[in-house]
Amino acid sequence: MGTTRICLVRHGETAWNTEKRLQGHLDVPLNDTGRHQAAATAAALVGHEFEAVYSSDLSRARLTAEVVARSVDHEAMCDRVWRERHYGVFQGLTYAEAETRFPHDFRRFVERDIGFAFAEGGESLYAFHARIADALSGLVQRHSGHGVLVVTHGGVLDIVYRMVTGMPLQTARDFQIPNAALNWVEFDNGRWRLIAWADRRHLQRSLDELPGT
Repeated sequence: MGTTRICLVRHGETAWNTEKRLQGHLDVPLNDTGRHQAAATAAALVGHEFEAVYSSDLSRARLTAEVVARSVDHEAMCDRVWRERHYGVFQGLTYAEAETRFPHDFRRFVERDIGFAFAEGGESLYAFHARIADALSGLVQRHSGHGVLVVTHGGVLDIVYRMVTGMPLQTARDFQIPNAALNWVEFDNGRWRLIAWADRRHLQRSLDELPGT
């Protein structure tokens, strides 16, 4: 079995990103900046070889992936397993609104309580982590020894970074997750390795927010 290298890209910017509004599973499109970011990311990946391109089925990721996939001669395969964490009743609210309306739940969210699941169908960190761990395991099994590109969401990238580096789920985030940046990880001999993270040299500007977008 050879080394499997995965490039993960957070979707381009949306209007809700600029408003610091939790999107979760709500389907929010790219804004003009996001579309330009998708094109810049596509240009940055020309010449890289991937066996497959995967994407969340939510339009902000899917539209980013469609642009990027063309630059590497693939079609993006959409799969809801790469969706953002489901934020339940918080979805559609800004962080400030969520804190005002649901102060107890917001505190558990900010403190990264791994067992806390949002009302109205939301996921716990524990369940979200399990979903993404299974998705990554599936990629490695299907594409061992090859390169894979995944276009996804900030929360997913938060989980991946922690899995690869061993950072606990409960620990406050101290790394960046910018829109449309390149994040590279490898799996070899049963171990993950971080290659490069939050590479946004191809972008004029890119937002880095709390996970959940």
